[in-house]
Amino acid sequence: MNEPVRPARPHHKLTDDGRRMREVLSYSRRGNRFTPNQAAAWAAHQARWVIPDAAVDAPDFSWSHWFGREAPLIVEIGSGVGEATAALAAARPAYDVLAFEVWRPGIADTLWRVAEAGAENVRLCGVDAVWSMEHLIAPRSLHELWTFFPDPWHKARHRKRRLVDPAFARLAAERLRAGGVWRLATDWADYAEQMVEVLDAEPGLEGGVVERWADRPVTKFERKGLAAGRTITDLAYRATGE
Repeated sequence: MNEPVRPARPHHKLTDDGRRMREVLSYSRRGNRFTPNQAAAWAAHQARWVIPDAAVDAPDFSWSHWFGREAPLIVEIGSGVGEATAALAAARPAYDVLAFEVWRPGIADTLWRVAEAGAENVRLCGVDAVWSMEHLIAPRSLHELWTFFPDPWHKARHRKRRLVDPAFARLAAERLRAGGVWRLATDWADYAEQMVEVLDAEPGLEGGVVERWADRPVTKFERKGLAAGRTITDLAYRATGE
């Protein structure tokens, strides 16, 4: 019996007449130029820790193959330069940490941070995280989901691109195991309000605004937000299993 064919990944979808389909995504792809340090980290670690985009198209694709083991899975969406990723993963060696990031220089920075922290349990993937959550992660299989400082898309006309919306909240609730936690943080007050409104309305989740998660390191990005006078909001929601 043939395996079902997955739909095309974002940036690979075409219209009926062969043109690239325009899509509303929660990110934009930035430049890929490396610094010398990033290039060295990429050369040293990419083959071991970065999952090639094309690999996910294989009918028999599995995360356990790329991690080299079966272990509880944590997903981080938008790992940036990996400051939180490396520290949190190093403290959780029994878990596999899958970090989604589309910015290649950020992935390269993450690689040297992961190596420096000795976090052998991290793999990085540049494929669209929402598509991957939908098509490559089984229901009730995630132990935690981390979304720290997602792009706020602060202009009103761009807010439709924000990651945290009702459709993604439903998807996250379905992918988390019962009791699994979705941890979020943002430095934009109106995005924090939107997160609370959306996640409170999702019957598969329960939680709200919480004290700052002590395990999450203070990153350069967070310090920048504080320096600009913005308040950091942490949220935590548990999957109810509904």
